[in-house]
Amino acid sequence: MLSQYYDALLDRFTRYVKIDTQSDPECPDYPNTYPSTQKQLDLLNLLKRECEAMGLHDVECDCHGYVTATLPSNVDREVKTVGFIAHVDTSPEVSGANVKPIVHKNYQGNDIVLPDRNDVVIKFDDNPELAEQIGNDIITASGTTLLGADNKSGVAAIMTAMSYLVDHPEIPHGDIRIGFTPDEEIGGGTIYFDIEKFNAYCAYTVDSSTRGMLDTETFSADSMSITFYGINTHPGHAYHQMINAIKLVSEFIERLPKEDLSPETTKDRQGFVHPIDIKAGVDSATVQFILRDFVEENLTKQKDLLLSLAQATVDAHPGSTFESEHKVQYRNMSSVLDQYPDVTANAMKAIEESGLEVRQMAVRGGTDGSQLSLNGLPTPNIFAGEQNYHSRYEWVSVQDMLKSAEVIVRLAQIWAN
Repeated sequence: MLSQYYDALLDRFTRYVKIDTQSDPECPDYPNTYPSTQKQLDLLNLLKRECEAMGLHDVECDCHGYVTATLPSNVDREVKTVGFIAHVDTSPEVSGANVKPIVHKNYQGNDIVLPDRNDVVIKFDDNPELAEQIGNDIITASGTTLLGADNKSGVAAIMTAMSYLVDHPEIPHGDIRIGFTPDEEIGGGTIYFDIEKFNAYCAYTVDSSTRGMLDTETFSADSMSITFYGINTHPGHAYHQMINAIKLVSEFIERLPKEDLSPETTKDRQGFVHPIDIKAGVDSATVQFILRDFVEENLTKQKDLLLSLAQATVDAHPGSTFESEHKVQYRNMSSVLDQYPDVTANAMKAIEESGLEVRQMAVRGGTDGSQLSLNGLPTPNIFAGEQNYHSRYEWVSVQDMLKSAEVIVRLAQIWAN
């Protein structure tokens, strides 16, 4: 359906990924400083200009960096307004600077060796999704950076779909709102997102992976930090006086469950607690956790477990203490989407009309749509083709991005009908 837009989509995507938009979880005074990195505005302002050049209406990049625009309705009846949203930032886990996108034409099932790091190999046997890509065109980075398909493949798909609809006014659609957000990768993508101003009945984030994927259930998520306080003295006179906080936090980590409640030992609908950062000295040491489960009540159990393990640690070392901080991050979107069956049904229909099988699963992660749904804008997640995200092994196929754009076009038409 959109095959003639291959070159335009490829050009968009490769231009977008060359712009470093990595977000920063250590941004001082966040979220008063927003977005977390100014370089995200390089792409956001570019998208604003491209939306204007395309002829979209109400184009804006607001004071927080959110870019929004409208493709006006072309039907003479009342139609629900639908939105499409993608985020521009890339993961802090791997560098997104100086990305060199490489197009591997007519992929034939081989292992893909990335030229700037010969030890970084995307192996066919380790990537079952590659079996569906025979004959397609695979895009990777060069081996020293991530690619940025998460979520610039979604950005490119939305922009390509809007271009197609502008060029084909015979396709009926209501008002379509698009939005591009910063800081999704650090959990802040919706902090200042104005749902009322966005003014849509529902929206779809374009940020899932395998073609045909439709995500309607995500983890619920909290964060938690625990700080241990020891007693620091001169090490030459520390006998029966010093309590080393580095050793406290090490002992605490050793108490964590090993056979369950860890990312490396859980799958499917099992939750976990996951230490992600430690800042430690003799006087004090802080460990940061993320807590994840599909059942919200289980997050309380995880929090209580960590507190009990921390208490056991300091009980074993009289004179030491600890304190904790707990924050809600996002919640499982299914509780909201269940109330809007038309939102999911229309997405399924659009995927099927694009010649694909609908694939649904509970996502062991979250999207901007998780929080948007809880804030009143039902927002499931449709595929953009991105694979192995947050790593140097990231890849996406041009054909999958084109299919994503086709689903967006068909969704717009289905809502109009």
